[in-house]
Amino acid sequence: MANYGYNGGYQTTTYGAQGGAEGGGFMGGSQQGSQDSPGGNKTYGKETLRPVTIRQIIDAQQPHPDADFKIDGAEVTQLTFIGQINQLSSQATNTTYKLDDGTGLIEVKQWVDSDADPDAANNLPKEGEYLRVWGRLKAFNNKRHVAAHMLRPVKDFNEVSYHLLEATAVHLYFVRGPPETIGANGAVKSEGGGLFVDQNGGGAATTGSSRALSLRISPTARKVYEFLKNSPQNNEGLHVHNIAQGLQLPASEIFKAGDELLAEGAIYTTIDDETWAMLEM
Repeated sequence: MANYGYNGGYQTTTYGAQGGAEGGGFMGGSQQGSQDSPGGNKTYGKETLRPVTIRQIIDAQQPHPDADFKIDGAEVTQLTFIGQINQLSSQATNTTYKLDDGTGLIEVKQWVDSDADPDAANNLPKEGEYLRVWGRLKAFNNKRHVAAHMLRPVKDFNEVSYHLLEATAVHLYFVRGPPETIGANGAVKSEGGGLFVDQNGGGAATTGSSRALSLRISPTARKVYEFLKNSPQNNEGLHVHNIAQGLQLPASEIFKAGDELLAEGAIYTTIDDETWAMLEM
């Protein structure tokens, strides 16, 4: 698998996901041209290619209309994903595919290349088939779509599983930091600096059964997590009202913090929905 570094080094796969640079696909289309906005050169020199799911595309954040999209706090310029064709619409200037990968739906637009072989242009994929897409995420009138640089039909369905594993690995890299390795003396060591900072501005190290929380976690949720980590408890964990009393915070805020931590996978419910325990790592 690729070396998922901070400098855009997460762009190679064994299934030809080299940003559409290779010639083995079909309907290569225009790499830049009308598919990119006038400000498309703002990322020149820091191009990345990231494997993603459609849910990540839908949830991607854009600070302002001219900014690059961000996934897991990291800028993405080009992305690749696999989806099943749910619907397609062919027009004079472009073909629009609605793809589904089990996590969501997204439209993919490929502009017609006037210099392309007419026979190849007429040989369009059919509904129900799987496509690998390389392209850029765009937004127009508050609706998102992917402007495709290249589309290729999926022939080996192991590629679908491979892609989901690769997208998961990259996601975990950005939200939890580099994977740990075993040193020569048997000690666990990190491959690089952490991606997270704690509330005091220092690096968030994991000790014992604790874990580093992502930057999206609110201060209140961090307090709840630390309270659970440091409070004596049995296997049943702690009730929401005990946490609220210990932190001297309203129960409503504790519930909101709990929702964040549950979504993060940092805690889990035990005997009921209002009793939580830490998920040991």
